[in-house]
This record gives sequence, structure tokens and C-alpha cells, in this order.
Amino acid sequence: MIVTADSGLISNSKLVKKIIHPLKQKYAERHAHYRFEDFFHFQTDAGVVTDWNDGRNLFASEDFIIGLIEGLEEEIGSASTVVMYNIGYEWGNQDAQFFQNWFEKEYQKKILEANSMFMLEAWWWPFTTQGWGNWEVDMSEHKNGFMFVNIFDSAVARTLGDVGKPVCHIYAGLFAGFFSHVVNKSLSCIEIQCYSMGETYCKFLLGTKDRIDAATFWQNEGATARDIEKRLQHGELLR
Repeated sequence: MIVTADSGLISNSKLVKKIIHPLKQKYAERHAHYRFEDFFHFQTDAGVVTDWNDGRNLFASEDFIIGLIEGLEEEIGSASTVVMYNIGYEWGNQDAQFFQNWFEKEYQKKILEANSMFMLEAWWWPFTTQGWGNWEVDMSEHKNGFMFVNIFDSAVARTLGDVGKPVCHIYAGLFAGFFSHVVNKSLSCIEIQCYSMGETYCKFLLGTKDRIDAATFWQNEGATARDIEKRLQHGELLR
């Protein structure tokens, strides 16, 4: 697994000059750069890994994920899910700003002026390369205040295995933080289906607070992802 670190870590002018991606220098207009060998630049002498978008990266093992989650659970119990969500939310919010900068620089177009699906694929492809899994976005219900995101091969769920409950809270926070920043509107997200529940992939519901609150209530009452989807499509909310 690879985590994109805060760009402030490479703010020193000498370090920035040193870690410019050599392929990016040679092929400045190239967009197809998501092969592992192309996207990352390894400086083994300095112990630094940077990517095509000038982000500094860290490699983390599955043991790190297990240690982080189990450590939080031991310290704060069930509140650990909230902490993981909030970590993801702040990550998504900051990454939205980082993404906006490199997208506009690379494509010479503001993110809201680009085709929405193209823009979203441009955002997620680096995550796929970094080990966070493939995704699929369903925006067919976005006019009704919600949308779905499917994650295949979640780094968290794959690591924890079948534990019988949703575990990808950091992903839910990531989506909520990113999309809230992009549309300049407060959005929430919940995982309604997880690989760690024996499913083949993870499914997230992103939307306004009233819809996420309703989905959370239904999920706690035993509703499946399909049940929740049908209820939202029929306009059901909590009374």
C-alpha cells in the first residue's frame, strides 16, 4: 500500500529540484503515465519516492493497516470508526486541493469545466496505482442527492479479511471530504457493503446528511445494500 504524503514534506526548494520526475521532464505532455514504473520515481540513495504529480509517497505494509486499526480499537473502542472516517475526510479535503492544482496544470482546464467522469477518473487513477483498488462510480441518482461508489480490492478490507462488518471507514471519509470540497457542499458517506462482510466488493453511498442518516439507520436495522438503494430510489427518508 502507498500513501500520498502532505506536499509540505517536499516544500524545501533544494529537495523539490532534486526529486523532479525524470520521465515527466522528458514527456511533459504525456497523460498515460499510470504504470507502476512510470508513475513512481525511486531515489534509493535518498530514501525518497515521488510520483508523477510531485507527491511524496510512503510504502506501508498490511501489518501497518492492522496495527493502526487494532491500536485505535484498543484505545478508544467503537469510536475508532469515527476517527478513521475523520482521518479520511481530512485526507480527501486536502487531496481535492492537491488534485485541483495538478489537474489544471496538466490539462489546462478547471476541474468543474471538464467532463465529470473524465475528471473523476483522473482523480482516482493515481489511487489505483498506489494500491487503493479499482473503482466504479454510479452517478445516475446524483440529481436526487446521492450516488454510489464501488471499490474493488480495498486495501483495508483485503487486509482484514472476512470480519462480518464494514471496515473501510477511511475510504468513506476520503470520498466525503473530496466530493464536499469539489462541489462546495457538505456531503457524508457510508459503506453499505464490504468485502469484509463476505461480499465481492465494497459499496459506498455518498450524499446529503439526511440520506446518509437514513441509510445508517436502515443498515443498523439489518437492511442490505440493495434494500437501502431501493428505499432511496423511492424517496424514503426518516420521519
